[in-house]
Amino acid sequence: MYIPKHFQIDNKNVIYDIINENGFATLFSEHQGHPCATHLPLTLDKEKSCLYGHFARPNEHWKDLEDQEVLAVFHGPHCYISPSWYETDRAVPTWNYVAVHVYGKVEIIEGKELMNSLSDMVVKYERPNSSYQFDQVDSRFIEGMTKGVVGFKIKINKIEGKAKLSQNHSIERRELVIQQLEQSANEDDRKIAHFMKEILEKKFN
Repeated sequence: MYIPKHFQIDNKNVIYDIINENGFATLFSEHQGHPCATHLPLTLDKEKSCLYGHFARPNEHWKDLEDQEVLAVFHGPHCYISPSWYETDRAVPTWNYVAVHVYGKVEIIEGKELMNSLSDMVVKYERPNSSYQFDQVDSRFIEGMTKGVVGFKIKINKIEGKAKLSQNHSIERRELVIQQLEQSANEDDRKIAHFMKEILEKKFN
């Protein structure tokens, strides 16, 4: 990923937060000699330095994936930045965004490791007071359903984080942008404003 120095995220905890908060990723690899992408949720195990996920078994993307180096892209908030918000009209539009790229090799998982990854995903996304508890579902039903998926883990060997948040503009101009974004009804606009404030307060890197 092209990352000018002033857009680079150096803080690993910030990168992990972006992954955890934007877990629906795009997984890229080569499949039968061509580029291939699958959109799917991935969970992060920081201690093992792995991402976990699963394919629908009919999706043939998994069949030649093992031992390949793959790229998982986590798309954070993003938004249009209008030059009308600046103090001058000698400017052009741009786009602010946050993204993380994770590189690593894939290993197919089965049995207990697969079950644990499925359970972890349910625990992450179900509300704490949800009536659905993965470990309380009939084990034979779960075992039958897992035959329709192929579990995998990505052993992480490189992570890149980028936050393009108008750092190449003056503080005064960035504050004008934040004011506009905070007034927006769009959630991504407000999230970008929050990240821009974190940068200004030097909490991001």
